[in-house]
Amino acid sequence: MTTRRDFLATLLAAAAVPTLTWADAGSPDFLAAARAPDGSFVLCGLTMQGRETFRIPLPALGHAGASHPVRPEAVTFARRPGTFALVIDCVHGQVVRSLASPEGKHFSGHGTFSADGETLFTAEIDNATGAGRIGLWAQADGYRRIGQFASGGIGPHDILRLAGGSLLVANGGIVTALDDERTQLNLDTMRPNLSYLATDGTVIDQIELVPELHCNSIRHLAAHSDGTVALPMQWEGDEAVHPPLLGLHLRGGDPVLCKVPDALSPRMKSYAGSVAFDGNGRNVAITCPKGGVVTLFDRDGRFIDMPERADVCGVGAAPGGFVLTDGFGGMMQLRSDSLTPLASFDLAWDNHLISV
Repeated sequence: MTTRRDFLATLLAAAAVPTLTWADAGSPDFLAAARAPDGSFVLCGLTMQGRETFRIPLPALGHAGASHPVRPEAVTFARRPGTFALVIDCVHGQVVRSLASPEGKHFSGHGTFSADGETLFTAEIDNATGAGRIGLWAQADGYRRIGQFASGGIGPHDILRLAGGSLLVANGGIVTALDDERTQLNLDTMRPNLSYLATDGTVIDQIELVPELHCNSIRHLAAHSDGTVALPMQWEGDEAVHPPLLGLHLRGGDPVLCKVPDALSPRMKSYAGSVAFDGNGRNVAITCPKGGVVTLFDRDGRFIDMPERADVCGVGAAPGGFVLTDGFGGMMQLRSDSLTPLASFDLAWDNHLISV
């Protein structure tokens, strides 16, 4: 029988156990997945200054992930398409949990936590129809699956938690073949959208582009603290057409499409990879890895510049500018139109820098 003295001793012992924070993992600013020279895969913690804080082995190439808002814990998702996600203890370098997508669905590479860290939200796609779902997982209960709701469209990819706690989902609009995700089945009828959702799945707001841009798949997202959302796109239509690849949206208004000079549009190769607002929130950048350029705009959507960097894709906010990564192991800082090397790693960085 447990006595009162035993019970109090247990409470005191539990209270004496230190609570780990991201400082115990080296205080990374970003998480990034990569491929090592021997063909193995890793998840790394990186600072804005180009310092690596940890390197943890992965069983397969990761795409993006979600960092817990308090605990030094990350969830990384398998790449294209993924049926598993890994919960990683970033202090001890251990995979502590493996999550499997529900039967008949796959993860789309992105997720986000609730503000209190109690719930993980995952973007998922029905294999047969492309219909989007948002999965709910209880962190405190070992990431037990506790529910799901509709994403608001077809082919969701990125998902963000906004400052007020609601969710933002980029529904790309594309149905792909079961045996080859690169084979697209509905280009004539695709309808990408941006969906604002309550955490119970209620649609708060939803926007679509004009019909002539229905082949502009909304893929990734960034949000400013004032509610402005940046949505980069990947054009799946006529190769001779070079539409805007970035939109800015504030709820209650129409999206602002960010245009570049006609002579520069082809350099982007109709493909925007990642997006971020800078540390001051004044400018926004999209990376175009196929074109080897970074395209800069101000908060009003006006074009600023298009510096070159081969295979650049990861981008994150830094004071007065951005941090970038590329597929050759490079990490650099971008301020105004000036690219400054920060570090070089023996790694091929994947698409994204995930803010911690």
